[in-house]
Amino acid sequence: MRRVFLIALAVVALAIVVLAGHWMRVWAAIDHPAASDEKRDLVVDGVTRHYLLHVPAGLHPGRRAPLVLVFHGGGGHAANMPGFTHFDDLADKELFLVAYPDGVNHHWNDGRAGSTADDVAFIRALLDELERSYPIDAHRIFATGISNGGFFSNRLACEMTDRLAAFASVAATLPEPLAPACKPSRPISVLYIQGVNDPLVPIDGGKIGFRRGRSLGTCLSLAESAKFWRANDGISAPPISDDLPDRVNDGTHVRRQIWAGGKNDTEVVVYTIDGGGHAWPGGPQYLPKFIVGTASQNLNATRTIWDFFKRQSLNP
Repeated sequence: MRRVFLIALAVVALAIVVLAGHWMRVWAAIDHPAASDEKRDLVVDGVTRHYLLHVPAGLHPGRRAPLVLVFHGGGGHAANMPGFTHFDDLADKELFLVAYPDGVNHHWNDGRAGSTADDVAFIRALLDELERSYPIDAHRIFATGISNGGFFSNRLACEMTDRLAAFASVAATLPEPLAPACKPSRPISVLYIQGVNDPLVPIDGGKIGFRRGRSLGTCLSLAESAKFWRANDGISAPPISDDLPDRVNDGTHVRRQIWAGGKNDTEVVVYTIDGGGHAWPGGPQYLPKFIVGTASQNLNATRTIWDFFKRQSLNP
């Protein structure tokens, strides 16, 4: 019996080592910036802030280009996001700039009282600096992020519709404490991507956080969040709905809803992923499924977000 126990223990230990090695390789692939991403600093109100910047080599001289802001999740940092999303590769093909800002202490002040940093002032200063230095199209500046970064993108839409043409939120809805104070100055186009089986951000709203863990605040449901932005955009028509074809057999399925016809040609688009977890669809399975759920491969979130952004412009 002791021999059997020792063999079983050895098998478990070996499995742990193999799995640990696997997840270390996954993180090694996404936890460093590309060589083409420049590390930059910016002092805002006496605080030194950091970001990565990717400028495609093929930008046309004299032609203004779009800018996409990509925000990391809570506990992450800017260096995660190029390898996590592959926005650099797409930017090189489609000729837009990408900025990956860093939150203070790896978090964004998204309205849930998790941070006191003036991140909105940081992003305004960042846009000012980039617009001074590069031929950025001020009518095509966009924000996207995952989890804490997605919640923060919602906040930027509440407070910076004078600068942003659209935002896309992945694995995050509208923070509940933010909703009453959210008074956008104009309509804005919105895209949500949310997994039905997200164990951290419940699709039906409520407490944010893993089961049996401490609460990380509360959020509105996906349906309530989309309704909020439809009201802001003056959209009353019913959506066009369809199911996307499965590309792989990974237990997930993607449904899409498009509400069009908003003021200033705005729209609200929602991708709901049956079987999807707290992840960037098309991105890596960065943690085991029993922790974060499935990273669906039936949708390429990066390509989907950019195709959505390409249709948007900040109208006067």
